[in-house]
Amino acid sequence: MYASDLKHPAPTLEEKLRRLYTLNREKTIDLGFRPPFLKLLQQFGKPHKHLPPVIHIAGTNGKGSTLAFLSAILEAAGYKVHAYTSPHLCAFNERIVLAGREIDDAALEALIDEALELNDDGNVTFFEITTALAFAAFAREPADILLLETGLGGRLDCTNVIEKPLVSIITNIGYDHMEHLGETLEQIAAEKAGIIKKHAPCVIGHESSKGAECAVAKIFEVIGKSNESKRFTRGAEWFIAPAEGSIEFTFDNQRVILPIPALLGPHQIHNVGTAIAALKVIEKDFPVTQRDLETGLKNARWPARLQHIKTGGLAAILPQDWELWLDGGHNPHAAAALVQQIKAWSGGDSRFESKPVHLILGMMSHKTPADFADILLPYVESVRTVAVPDEPKAHSAEAIATAIRERAQPAASVEDAIRGIAKDSGKPARILIAGSLYLAGRVLKQSHINAHNES
Repeated sequence: MYASDLKHPAPTLEEKLRRLYTLNREKTIDLGFRPPFLKLLQQFGKPHKHLPPVIHIAGTNGKGSTLAFLSAILEAAGYKVHAYTSPHLCAFNERIVLAGREIDDAALEALIDEALELNDDGNVTFFEITTALAFAAFAREPADILLLETGLGGRLDCTNVIEKPLVSIITNIGYDHMEHLGETLEQIAAEKAGIIKKHAPCVIGHESSKGAECAVAKIFEVIGKSNESKRFTRGAEWFIAPAEGSIEFTFDNQRVILPIPALLGPHQIHNVGTAIAALKVIEKDFPVTQRDLETGLKNARWPARLQHIKTGGLAAILPQDWELWLDGGHNPHAAAALVQQIKAWSGGDSRFESKPVHLILGMMSHKTPADFADILLPYVESVRTVAVPDEPKAHSAEAIATAIRERAQPAASVEDAIRGIAKDSGKPARILIAGSLYLAGRVLKQSHINAHNES
């Protein structure tokens, strides 16, 4: 829970979000189905038992992008789609999407008022009370399906009070939030696998190969078998790969050729496969056509994931022929995905001219900058470090620069970092801002870009 989560363009809503935060006595994170949360759900009329069919999504990376592909394809097929995600980038409303539209301010404020009254000063966390009010919104507003993203982990995440999802999805497993989920990939995988429910199928986007990866696969196998859950794993039951300007997806020995998705990055192909595998599993209840798949992949939007920033004040200060890109990735797995895109920019993707890449990095204080930056350093020309504006729980620019040392210079702001890079570099380049979704949200605000619209 960070100060950035409480910012809102509407002053009355910001005040009420801050009031929600004070209920948990400023604890950091409290995993588990605690009595105050369960009591609040009871007071709301048990909305978690009256939801549309649920696709429940956990994982370290790729949850949001997988959800975006699912949403775009299902909407292309004519279904009304609810969605629950976190954190938000610009305004809390982004977390609660009702039948394809972000909850409006008036409805959100009414739900917060109702939650505060029903809670009666109970000691709930911010995520607990906002999840409870989101469940109430989803239960009351008609829709065909709910895409439900976990907040942290899975087993003890408060979204996991749902009893039987239509299908569960576990995306890639990597090292993140280790202070809560465990120090090893096996421990982290076990927490994520906690969303696998009795007799409910599960799609696994994490491809197992060797070493620790085999141990992760074993975790999914053991937990899946104990729940009598049929598993559909990448590299076993389904496959996806690039195929000369398109992608090839195979499920149950049936091959489908699909367009390259709108979301940029080689790693997005794996997220496409995870989403489509889940749709194949539920196709009797939610059939989609080849045209729906193609339309959805072309229309999918998920902000701050290799997003090209073309407008606004930050783009305006770029020299001619320079580019500005934004990504909220903040862990080693995300850094590795960014490396793949940098390689594609360097000549592996004919859609882009080869240009040097410079990194602007800002990170929250519970992250280790070197773990992220060391992966990227061999592929970038320079690094400028910045603090996340107005966020006390972020590293200072100086602390990040000290931690990563090599070619890192602190800057007073993103604007100063852009100007410094442009001044020191003699030729057109790409500037990549990364390291934090909270920094990404500030960049979108500075650029006057709505979080769910293309720049």
